Amino acid sequence: MSFRRPKIAIIGAGHTGATVALMVAQKQIGDIVLIDLPDFENAAKGKALDILQAGPIERFNVQVTATSKYQEIAHADIVVITAGIARKPGMTRQDLIHTNAAIIRTVSEQIKRYAPTSYIIVLSNPVDAMTYVCLETTGFPKNRVMGQSGVLDTARFNTFIAQALQLAVEDISSFVLGGHGDEMVPLVRYTYVGGIPLEKLMPQAQIEQLVERTRKGGGEIVALLGNGSAYYAPAAAIVQMIEAIVKDQRKVMPIITYLQGEYQVDNACIGVPVVLGGAGIESVIELHLNEEEQQAFNHSVHQVYQTLAYIK
Repeated sequence: MSFRRPKIAIIGAGHTGATVALMVAQKQIGDIVLIDLPDFENAAKGKALDILQAGPIERFNVQVTATSKYQEIAHADIVVITAGIARKPGMTRQDLIHTNAAIIRTVSEQIKRYAPTSYIIVLSNPVDAMTYVCLETTGFPKNRVMGQSGVLDTARFNTFIAQALQLAVEDISSFVLGGHGDEMVPLVRYTYVGGIPLEKLMPQAQIEQLVERTRKGGGEIVALLGNGSAYYAPAAAIVQMIEAIVKDQRKVMPIITYLQGEYQVDNACIGVPVVLGGAGIESVIELHLNEEEQQAFNHSVHQVYQTLAYIK
């Protein structure tokens, strides 16, 4: 009996790509191929070999390889795009638009050519717009192209709440919607601590501080690092999405998807809660938003539309 492990291709072998590869290997989700530019091929191969040699210690048994040849992504079940320049201190996500849009178009064309049946997870910033560029370039069905933002933003929100209340982070449940930027919308009304509404456990002023810190969460890490941006938590968020697809978990999670009328949004990729499983994005869950939430969401969407207009 023949058996083929799932194949995960990761475009971009920088900090985030390599961390995704390590976490995928540790969870034994599938075999991994790292892709990077010819100038960085040896560095990517070094990382792949280093991860592979952790196998006997961490007790995982998967293949980890690296190359600059896109042909090697053939038959990939999932392709993760981390390629692109990272945000530097003082740089907005908008500053990344021109360079990263060109990179995403090139990468998407290669995926379309060599892995036409794959599911794509985009991480490159500004990720809402880059997901749209990938979807448009590949022409793949919308259920197979998605962006990572809400899983990470929600994790940040949950972390800050758990720290403030000095409670287990596993007890925190929340949603962060909208674009992946300073206009994102943490939904306080849908945030619970062990099933108890957050508003019952924390004063409004403190909640607002945590909401604002979540919105600036990526920038806070960029400023602390001084050179580069976050990669451990973004990688963990990507791996959670990979696992949901490969294992057909049908999990509810907020991710970037193409909307056609849902949440009063048309022809844009925005972060909303979806069911993610073996068929990719299986459905969009439309939450009822009150007037204040809808206005905040609309403002976030407007920023994404502006970015898309700039690209077009």
